[in-house]
Amino acid sequence: MAQIAERLASLRSQLPPSVQLIAVSKNHPATAIREAYAAGQRHFGENRVQEAIAKQAELTDLPDLTWHLIGPLQSNKVRKAVEHFDWIHSVDSWALAGRLDRIAGELGRSPQICLQVKLLPDPNKAGWDPVDLRADFSQLSQLQHIQIRGLMAIPPLGLTPAETQALFAQAHTLASELQQQAPQLKLTELSMGMSNDWPLAVAEGATWIRVGTQLFGPRSPQ
Repeated sequence: MAQIAERLASLRSQLPPSVQLIAVSKNHPATAIREAYAAGQRHFGENRVQEAIAKQAELTDLPDLTWHLIGPLQSNKVRKAVEHFDWIHSVDSWALAGRLDRIAGELGRSPQICLQVKLLPDPNKAGWDPVDLRADFSQLSQLQHIQIRGLMAIPPLGLTPAETQALFAQAHTLASELQQQAPQLKLTELSMGMSNDWPLAVAEGATWIRVGTQLFGPRSPQ
């Protein structure tokens, strides 16, 4: 427990007040979440809906956890995602956003959403390219049951630090542009930066960083 607590304290000491930490608990047991909770952590990120649901069932005595879905969301998992997550960071298409909005309306839920952008070609990542996002944004801004709060950006592998920071800066600029296009929305959030690059993301305006290995250590095999 001390090890996770010490890592959390060290990381928090480096973050400005404007940045919140998501502890990425993917492939780590519910006991690790309990340890982080005891050290004051409340926001947790999972990549897979079913894995999160299993952990939530073990943690029902911790009612003030906030759950963030940060991995790809398949259309057949949307209902479960809306039921079990407060935030969904990986909304990567108009079709997925529309389905989320419809199901959120049916369930009386209002999840907070980040739109995933792909600012450089990357066969391993989904997301809008900026041109398509600008084209879709007028429709997105009319959705009634999801709260679009900002953008999520994940750099491709193999970039230099300077290239990574430039990508984060581009995401910040795009978010500001979209906010002007839809002033009725509160596009205040930038979900970007992980264990290996979060200082670069923070320098470019990240409001959420997603850190797993740096807090919990290497992931356990599934």
